[in-house]
Amino acid sequence: MAARGESSDGPMMSELGKRELICFTAPDGEIEFDATGARSTKYDDLGALADIAAAPDITFRPLFGPPDRLRMMAMDSPSGPGISAPDVESLVAEMARCYHVEAPDDRLDELADELNGTTAIEAAYVKPAPALATVTSSSRRPRATKTAHKNNQRARAEKTEQLNDMMPTGSDAPPISPDFVSRQGYLDVAPAGIDARYAWTQPGGRGSGVRVIDCEWGWRFTHEDLGVNQGGVVVGTASADTNHGTAVLGEISGDINMYGVTGIAPDTTVFGAAFSLPTAQVIRQAADRLGAGDIILLEIHRQGPGASGVGQDGYIAVEWWPDDYLAIRYASNRGVIVVEAAGNGARNLDNAIYDTRPAGFPTWWTNPFRRTALDSGAVICGAGAPPPGTHGRDHGPDRSRLGFSNHGACVDAQGWGREVTSTGYGDLQAGLPDFWYTDQFSGTSSASPIVVGALACVQGVLRANGRIPLSPGRARQMLRASGSPQQDAPGRPRTERIGNRPNLRQLIPMALGQGSWFGVQFRGVLQPNQTQRWFTFNWPAHWHVTWSVLPTNPVGGGPRVEWTVRTERPTDYYVTYWIDVKNLTAEETHFEARYAVQGW
Repeated sequence: MAARGESSDGPMMSELGKRELICFTAPDGEIEFDATGARSTKYDDLGALADIAAAPDITFRPLFGPPDRLRMMAMDSPSGPGISAPDVESLVAEMARCYHVEAPDDRLDELADELNGTTAIEAAYVKPAPALATVTSSSRRPRATKTAHKNNQRARAEKTEQLNDMMPTGSDAPPISPDFVSRQGYLDVAPAGIDARYAWTQPGGRGSGVRVIDCEWGWRFTHEDLGVNQGGVVVGTASADTNHGTAVLGEISGDINMYGVTGIAPDTTVFGAAFSLPTAQVIRQAADRLGAGDIILLEIHRQGPGASGVGQDGYIAVEWWPDDYLAIRYASNRGVIVVEAAGNGARNLDNAIYDTRPAGFPTWWTNPFRRTALDSGAVICGAGAPPPGTHGRDHGPDRSRLGFSNHGACVDAQGWGREVTSTGYGDLQAGLPDFWYTDQFSGTSSASPIVVGALACVQGVLRANGRIPLSPGRARQMLRASGSPQQDAPGRPRTERIGNRPNLRQLIPMALGQGSWFGVQFRGVLQPNQTQRWFTFNWPAHWHVTWSVLPTNPVGGGPRVEWTVRTERPTDYYVTYWIDVKNLTAEETHFEARYAVQGW
């Protein structure tokens, strides 16, 4: 058995992530790096930058790749057109001037200061090491209490307690593992669960045709209950620390059989993308392997401003860092849904501390948690309490915010943050690691895969019905408009938002629901041979709308008007239609522009 604080089959989790130095070259600087140093067509003398780039132990590597490839991939996907970016050219331009600087860790802070002092570098910053949205150490857990005083004690304890420190216990696994599905309460009907069994009754409702890439460090793809629809590691090199990733896979895609667990969306094909590379690079590469309607899961968080340094207190969702934001926005532009752990930092993400642009961040950066000037498009997930009594434990009222979970207006949905039964760890069943199961997977790490599983079920149903899959923006809207609502807990009111728990009995009919209607949007008059342009805006992006233009003053003899329709997508949620109408005659022509909504 491994020592406390270690995985039983790998290194300590603190060894997995490392700090990263990121820099952005000056706009229009046309700076290039190679093994001999740096060059620029704009700056005759790069000064200190040339010396830094020429050092033998320092390497500048493009984080995302050349602009032409980024532009092509951002606007398209292997399975069809992606989602046009709000200002795609701006996104590509920022990504193209972003570099990862490889250097000894003890020099990163000094190098960031030196780079920020050069005219050819707009911004340089050191990112704290990423970590799994979990902690290994203490096994302290709250017990059921009756008084307000004890509830407050429990809230304070849970805010700082340690998660996912389970160790293999008990004897070797039996010849055939027991069926643990009855312990997976998150599969049950709402409000206790997400009603996965309802989804399974629908064509495609087990996630058929959907691909998910889990971005973290390690997985045990040889586990007995992960033998089907497992795609292996497709980005990076996996760590030997596999418990966390294995538990995530079990939640989403555990096999259908007579033993172990069953995943929420067991027909979904799941892959791993390992953070042996810079985090933003892994997210971008994962996005390139997926198509519109597929899903990326980000099982990491990072130490944010104001963090205490005690455990993961103050850790926040990774989109707050500029390069990670760009990678997530890139994925969203391709129509890939990114589900992101809110983090276990026990922080209010609405706090003004996150609005301050740190020294070294690029000038275009604003706080993405506000979802105003910047919006990554991700679905952010918080951790809620399971029903009291689950596995004999009480973590507070069902669907209330767990004390460690970050919260705020940007958090879209919640999953079980405690008592998740899945593959890995070995506290429910021990023996050889390929037969391990857990009853206590926890954190925003256990919550986020539940949301992923629910979305995969919905996407599978839509595919089976020949429908267009949910876009990232539509997925976020539907999760907020449905589900079992968050509840109050002593000291943790529902105003500390972690969102609703998904309810597939609501989500699937909502996604399939459609209507049609027709109308006249505007009327106009064109002089002989005149062409004029109209626009109409704030049409929901998930509506299917066709347009026609009809002359209204009867005159025979041939065609009267012709029109073209062009579209703009200024946000993830709305479309603007630009309609050019041309009078083909030598007479004044009156017309009306008609719309037909054929599905929504």
